[in-house]
Amino acid sequence: MLTMMEQMGEGEIIRALPPCDCDDCLFQEPATGDGRAMPDRKPLKRQSSWRKIRSFILWSPFIQVFKKHRYPWIQLAGHQGNFHAGDAGSVLKRLDPREQACFKKLMSDSLKDFVPEYRGDVDKNGETFIQLQDLLCDFTSPCVMDVKMGVRTYLEDELHKARRSPTLRKDMYQKMVEIDSTAPTTEEHEQKAVTKPRYMQWRDEMSSSVELGFRLEGIKKSDGNSSKDFKKIKTRESIVDILRSFVGGNENIVAKYIRRLKDIMATQEASEFFTSHEVIGSSLLFVHDAEEKVSVWMIDFGKTEPLPKGITVNHRNQWQEGNHEDGYLFGLDNLVSIFEEVHTSLTSSSV
Repeated sequence: MLTMMEQMGEGEIIRALPPCDCDDCLFQEPATGDGRAMPDRKPLKRQSSWRKIRSFILWSPFIQVFKKHRYPWIQLAGHQGNFHAGDAGSVLKRLDPREQACFKKLMSDSLKDFVPEYRGDVDKNGETFIQLQDLLCDFTSPCVMDVKMGVRTYLEDELHKARRSPTLRKDMYQKMVEIDSTAPTTEEHEQKAVTKPRYMQWRDEMSSSVELGFRLEGIKKSDGNSSKDFKKIKTRESIVDILRSFVGGNENIVAKYIRRLKDIMATQEASEFFTSHEVIGSSLLFVHDAEEKVSVWMIDFGKTEPLPKGITVNHRNQWQEGNHEDGYLFGLDNLVSIFEEVHTSLTSSSV
């Protein structure tokens, strides 16, 4: 889903974007004019098998490079039409009230330094957008990786609602068989459709999300090449190999990533925001360049919401329906451990 665009002047972006086919679009229940579900609605045309790294930069889908007053932009992923160029060093994302509320809270939380800066709201073409810091504009030809955190990517409320009104979805069945033709049951093959809860849980189980508490969503190298076929990557060994390639065998970059991840973890454990929210579908954005500039940020809070009254979580306990555990810190523990394994292998091989 790499769409090249070039900004010729302020607010003018040429080359139209293709139709969107991200998972969020497919997760919106099709409906008739009277509100009834339309399970047979034909899904939108696929752009690529990598429909959802949600943000290679979900909130910040552009890399901005200032050069002779011409600004090349690269849209790496996300819901098409959600993003626009903002002022220099910022991007606009279509307003989502839940995400907006999160950013407002985060700006006064201890996690402030680990998320993109929220710069208020902007009205454009009759729509409202939140303006966010473009985290990539200070990097030179960066390598970028999106890692989705947690053992599940759906809210418990989503699961409950889908069960209360189960609808067979042919679009989700099609997405399932495109990745693994043996995944549907005999009955699902006969129906050529699956329910939304079945699809949501399957897509997490087929990746490393359930077992390791995170999954790789996408990688873009400094040379422009992108890797996106991570949907079935589950084993620790496979992830070690992928991360070694991502850092280019540079042990200094790995060491900096480990320090940043540990800083994020320590801050999360003390954060009022983090301890009081169910953090679902959020990602860690990894960025480094040839000058060994390195950073990691928390991004994407469209499914993050306050915990129900009387519920507490530690983000590490096993999720059981009703306890609202998301497995974020469980995943971060594993991610740090794997980066440390990568670092050990690199230092050993350099001796």
